[in-house]
Amino acid sequence: MAEILAALRSLMSSHDPPLHALVVPSEDYHQSEYVSARDKRREFVSGFTGSAGLALITMNEALLWTDGRYFLQATQELTGEWKLMRMLEDPAVDVWMANNLPNDAAIGVDPWCVSIDTAQRWERAFAKKQQKLVQTSTNLVDKVWKNRPPAETYPVTVQQIEFAGSSVVEKLKELREKLTNEKARGIIITTLDEVAWLYNIRGTDVPYCPVVHAFAIVTTNAAFLYVDKRKVSSEVISFLKESGVEVRDYDAVSSDVVLLQSNQLNPPADVQGSDLIWADPNSCSYALYSKLNSDKVLLQQSPLALAKAIKNPVELDGLKKAHIRDGAAIVQYIVWLDKQMQEIYGASGYFLEGEATKEKKHSGTVKLTEVTVSDKLESFRASKEHFRGLSFPTISSVGPNAAIMHYSPQSETCAEMDPNSIYLCDSGAQYQDGTTDITRTFHFGKPSAHEKACYTAVLKGHIALGNAVFPNGTCGHTLDILARLPLWKYGLDYRHGTGHGVGSYLNVHEGPQSISFKPRNVPIHASMTATDEPGYYEDGNFGIRLENVLVVTDANTKFNFGDKGYMSFEHITWAPYQIKMINLKSLTPEEIDWLNAYHSRCRDILAPYLDETELAWLKKATEPASA
Repeated sequence: MAEILAALRSLMSSHDPPLHALVVPSEDYHQSEYVSARDKRREFVSGFTGSAGLALITMNEALLWTDGRYFLQATQELTGEWKLMRMLEDPAVDVWMANNLPNDAAIGVDPWCVSIDTAQRWERAFAKKQQKLVQTSTNLVDKVWKNRPPAETYPVTVQQIEFAGSSVVEKLKELREKLTNEKARGIIITTLDEVAWLYNIRGTDVPYCPVVHAFAIVTTNAAFLYVDKRKVSSEVISFLKESGVEVRDYDAVSSDVVLLQSNQLNPPADVQGSDLIWADPNSCSYALYSKLNSDKVLLQQSPLALAKAIKNPVELDGLKKAHIRDGAAIVQYIVWLDKQMQEIYGASGYFLEGEATKEKKHSGTVKLTEVTVSDKLESFRASKEHFRGLSFPTISSVGPNAAIMHYSPQSETCAEMDPNSIYLCDSGAQYQDGTTDITRTFHFGKPSAHEKACYTAVLKGHIALGNAVFPNGTCGHTLDILARLPLWKYGLDYRHGTGHGVGSYLNVHEGPQSISFKPRNVPIHASMTATDEPGYYEDGNFGIRLENVLVVTDANTKFNFGDKGYMSFEHITWAPYQIKMINLKSLTPEEIDWLNAYHSRCRDILAPYLDETELAWLKKATEPASA
């Protein structure tokens, strides 16, 4: 790390103008949460592997900002040259730079890797001391990254109408109506899942996310896809052409944005009083924005964000079917793991409480690790119809590792399974008809009274949110408290959001909706998805999280105050909760009724996908509970 920092500081000194600081964001040219190996610049310079964070390098300091999900992980991964800055606890990066860098300081950033909104916020903070944000012409990290992975040329595929539910022509028609309504003659689309959704294409350019590195420009009478043409077969080109989409080189987006600004992009748009170019300030790069006349830019959330988040009937049907197959894989995995833990470690198992033997039951038996068991889970999923891969790296975590919210086990360093410790497994898959995300927490030995109390509080919050009924127009921020109240009663909490949208064979984290303590003024709409995932984490001891995917539906309420209409949630994730981890006496009769009804549906829905042994296990796991 010291050599990398020294090389970067040398480039900063020789830059014109010389840079007092260099910002290295996590994001790629499309502001993606998950990025390809060659775009992991922040990880390269800092050694921190979490998906969210920002590095700042000055001439004598190196600082890393990240959020509460990664505090523990960052302290373990950062070397002595680096200082951890905790978001929402320490000063924000723009505040720190404005207060700690000298007057007239030049702060460098690759403008392709920072959004319009972020860059403008920094510029406002810097103005107080005449500090300046400098757009570097090349990425300085790339200059010192000697073994940077090459660009891959994975093929683009078509997401057929049987899975997409809506054609490209239909989506373009709706998008152009929105352009007309906002008096815009064109829009620049940079977010990878929006490009993929709009043009009904998928790819494998980013691990776990079936997207393509591509931009799109849509005008009132034309549509363009900017992509490495080596990835696009003649069949895909024909499909896009028939849909009214022209394929151009990835790098041509820069020059075409300039032409778009002057309405010289062929064919010219029919203006008719509409002279604005639409750009999403949270996802469009500052590099592209800088090529536009700022007076003629509509800075507003992309209309595709909401359109993509509100699933059509075909997408909803696919998501539900994908979650059923996924639930079967989860149950098969728990059955297998339960048997292995008993046979190898002498564990009392999923159903019984008892101390496990300290030594392996069979000497010479291959040990189970966090990685080997997660590989087994993947094999169960891979046997299911339409499986295309995982939707994120499986968080397979034992004991203290479960307290690291986004822990990613590595085969060389991961822990061995422990029958006397909690095991948290957060995982998901990509199926061509839907994306899944599920978390269950287990104990194959004797959980402590404290672990049970924490699990029960998490479960109560999980049930409360899933059973919520709320008026149209409600934002996720309003609902977040429902999942936290049972924990707050004990003085406990968790440092992550409670829910996020899930894509339709797209990104596992999908906006614009979220259920979080962080305010986001996005109302929840019917046919959106949202996860329900409260948790509790004790550093050095254990972690607990429970997660289902929900679909927002209209609620059949007795009354309709204010004629607003009311909504509720439908669970589409199917896997049992471990009864021995629950203090049933702490559940209300209504909560026990819900648990039993959910388990009954698990049995009925998953039974056709399980063999005789697996079904017998599931029947035992879902027997009616009582206080």
